[in-house]
Amino acid sequence: MFVSVVIPVRNDGPMLRRALDALAAQTRRADEIVVVDNGSTDDSAAIAAAAGARIVTEPIAGIPRASAVGYDAARGDIIARIDADTVVPPTWLEHALTDFDDAQVDLLTGHATFYGAGAVTRRLGRAWWVGGMYWSMSIYLGHPPVFGSNFAMRRQVWTQLGDEVHRYGLGIHDDLDLSLHVKPWMTVRHDPSWTAEISARPFATVRGLARRLRWVIPTLRGHGSPWRRKALWRRWHEEGTWGPISAGAAPDWAVDGWAGDDAEPGEGHAIA
Repeated sequence: MFVSVVIPVRNDGPMLRRALDALAAQTRRADEIVVVDNGSTDDSAAIAAAAGARIVTEPIAGIPRASAVGYDAARGDIIARIDADTVVPPTWLEHALTDFDDAQVDLLTGHATFYGAGAVTRRLGRAWWVGGMYWSMSIYLGHPPVFGSNFAMRRQVWTQLGDEVHRYGLGIHDDLDLSLHVKPWMTVRHDPSWTAEISARPFATVRGLARRLRWVIPTLRGHGSPWRRKALWRRWHEEGTWGPISAGAAPDWAVDGWAGDDAEPGEGHAIA
């Protein structure tokens, strides 16, 4: 399979270099790396070019816009996504392709650990931010949400959903928005052993953390109530389970987690 890795970036050059170095060390290298330069004023574009990445320029600021433009540009049968502050292990892509050997898997979402903070913050981030958000959104959606810092999808998924997702706006989580558009026949697999490291910057300030939490409501608001679309218990019953997982997904959504992709300009989770 031809594999693309999409990385949106805005003013995050040093971390982008580390992310690209990790991709260069993969046991199974990506066939292309698409870096979406979302109006950076630092050396992010130069760093991407030096690493051999294909650069796509998107001057309209915003994670949803930049991510979507990257998926549009990607040529892969499998389109993977990480952030500029994501560091993947050497077997990351090889592991993902093993999951996609199952023809029923349409989207794959992994887990994350945090770097750049103390042990207590890292533990709380994993258990509360990642685990808590993953648990709550899985209940709401009826399937695991995709985790913007570490997920992959088949090209056919984006072909079907690319015209539906919200591409504009600064105050929404693009990965949750994508999750809300997943069709009933698409299978989302959460593989908690498919891990990556991400920066602990979301926990740097109370204000920044509160802002990220506030973004959840506007993201959900544009899609209507899940009870209006179809009662949760009916969706679960039709998928053959009384738990909020999609057919074929690993039943471990409540153990590990999800976090939005949500930095502001200049502070960099990826872009704003």
